[in-house]
Amino acid sequence: MSAHIYLEGGGSKELDIRCREGFRKLLESCGFGQQRRMPRLFACGGRASAYDDFVTAHVNSGEGYVAMWIDSEEPITNIENAWTHLATVTNVQRWNRPVGANDDQVLFMTTCMESLIVADRETLRQEFGAALQESALPPLINLEQRSRHDVQNGLLHATRNCSKQYSKGKLSFIILGNLVPATLEEHLPSFRRVRRVLGDKL
Repeated sequence: MSAHIYLEGGGSKELDIRCREGFRKLLESCGFGQQRRMPRLFACGGRASAYDDFVTAHVNSGEGYVAMWIDSEEPITNIENAWTHLATVTNVQRWNRPVGANDDQVLFMTTCMESLIVADRETLRQEFGAALQESALPPLINLEQRSRHDVQNGLLHATRNCSKQYSKGKLSFIILGNLVPATLEEHLPSFRRVRRVLGDKL
């Protein structure tokens, strides 16, 4: 059975490559491509494009597994009820569930990709060095209940005095590929769900 995941991220030829590479490395660290097969990854750019590409693929998927891996944008009351969240999220376009789609086809970065990055303090220290101001990062307790703006701004503030400051794009995808799955699972229920869902599907 084929497996395709449509990613929120990328936006140019180079960034699409970096995005796919970052997610591929993270999934390889989870054991996919070794114990389990690696899905085909598609960098779609913006959130709306990821949804549109997912819907098209879902309609034409046959017996294959098709999913999208996107920011939740807002904290989620119940991460298992993915389509309910997408139909009610307030600060972006609300999406309805396509006919025949189920909740396991929606994978979340809650509330944004930076939540994954902020959760792994050791990888951040290795990337940014001693000048990283960890006190500026949001606490790890209930990290997924913090707004994406708080998470993103905290990461920018924490790296402002480093030789390189955090930025979306090439650097963010490099860091993504270096994250430690066990650490992410410890702090992020949405990542534990991603591993469980993909483990069942692949």
